[in-house]
Amino acid sequence: MTEENDVPQTDADPQETTNEETAAPETKLAEDDGVIAADAPVDVKFADLGLDEKLLKGILDAGYETPTPIQAKAIPEAIKGRDVLGIAQTGTGKTAAFTIPMIHRLSRGRARARMPRSLVLAPTRELAAQVAESFEKYGKHHKLSMALLIGGVSFKDQEIALTRGVDVLIATPGRLLDHFERGKLLLTGLEVMVVDEADRMLDMGFIPDIERIFNLTPFTRQTLFFSATMPPEITRLTQAFLSAPARVEVSRPAQTAETITQLIVKLPKNDDRLKRATLRKLIDDAEGLQNGIIFCNRKKNVDIVAKSLQKYGYNARPIHGDLAQSFRMETLQKFRDGELKLLVASDVAARGLDIPEVSHVFNFAVPVNSDDYVHRIGRTGRAGRKGTAVMMVTPGDDKSYDAVLKTTEMVGIEEVDLSEFFSEWKDDDSGKGGRGKGRGDRDRSERSDRGERSERSDRSERSDRGGRGRRNRHNDVPAMDHADNVKGFGDHVPDFMKVA
Repeated sequence: MTEENDVPQTDADPQETTNEETAAPETKLAEDDGVIAADAPVDVKFADLGLDEKLLKGILDAGYETPTPIQAKAIPEAIKGRDVLGIAQTGTGKTAAFTIPMIHRLSRGRARARMPRSLVLAPTRELAAQVAESFEKYGKHHKLSMALLIGGVSFKDQEIALTRGVDVLIATPGRLLDHFERGKLLLTGLEVMVVDEADRMLDMGFIPDIERIFNLTPFTRQTLFFSATMPPEITRLTQAFLSAPARVEVSRPAQTAETITQLIVKLPKNDDRLKRATLRKLIDDAEGLQNGIIFCNRKKNVDIVAKSLQKYGYNARPIHGDLAQSFRMETLQKFRDGELKLLVASDVAARGLDIPEVSHVFNFAVPVNSDDYVHRIGRTGRAGRKGTAVMMVTPGDDKSYDAVLKTTEMVGIEEVDLSEFFSEWKDDDSGKGGRGKGRGDRDRSERSDRGERSERSDRSERSDRGGRGRRNRHNDVPAMDHADNVKGFGDHVPDFMKVA
């Protein structure tokens, strides 16, 4: 079971298990630093972890038998009641690494009004929603109550859920504090607290809020803390609020999965119209395309590409942080359900997507860094399935592309030959017909000619009528000539403005 995509670890996934740098022991807890290396292949099943029977049934019902390395190492420590510091990237299965032990612990006990038993803090609404889905999936045989406190949703509905009492509270920091300040929430009964993607919280300026929330909770709580990196501010936070944690590390993936066919297309020039046309060509020619995610580097381009695809009849929708929450949730659900074929996304919005099967990934722009590239194409080729990732490279992208190529150690990458397509496009672009370019020029010329003839005719008709003068275009009353225009109030000056 993996994190946002929740795909089981089959044998040895190179993207999740490769570790050339870590030499820490595999299973033994080091006495000096408490580090548990989670990169070596694990030879355990979920049935070996001592989980509650109902919980184990929920996991097996979801189709998972073998935990990922971080799950195999973090879950036993969390079940013991230890604090856990998990250092892991997206796609390693860290969401299940904390939801599973939480369900195991919360299966005994009962929630009280306004006093949640556990709390999960997530940096964004999308990630909070993914955590909620994880609890629903694995805890379906338990009767645990849950509330999701995120922006874009009515306060009233959230307050009703809190009043009834919840076992699991999942929230973004800002919305949680809003409810606390309204007196609708108490954290004094908290048994477990989780901070997910702490380094991203730091980037978004949430650390002061997190510190405040920590101080509202009892010191007896268990804390599960996850971050992809450990900058000084995050290290300080863990030292202040975690008690002798088990430190579980998963190294950053250095290469892409072998199940992904990686293709590149080198465009002859920087032309936005050509780039969008090339994307349509790639979609049309894609073998076995069931669905696809198209990544853009900017929100503006996400909107432009999505509208362009829709214009040409493709089943596509955009998703990025500036869109309404209801629209984003609806879009993701349609994509999961197969009602939407193409999702045009920004990197931030796509982080945390829970979509098990994606056949194709299209990089409309070369990603800013290699980590983004690994994350993008990691949306396909999961759990032994075949996937295809295509990257479009323009002349100005050479430096970024070379950096991605070097850092990710891409092997066997193939270049798609679209020289004939580009040649035809050049002919179209030069006005030799095709794609409606010449027709568009003629249409504009005809409209211009018709407009000029119509304008001359109207002027002639008004001149022939004579004596009626120009008319106000808003209320059809005669307009005065400039010479007759009255400035100010004329003779009708209000009394209060007259000088005594």
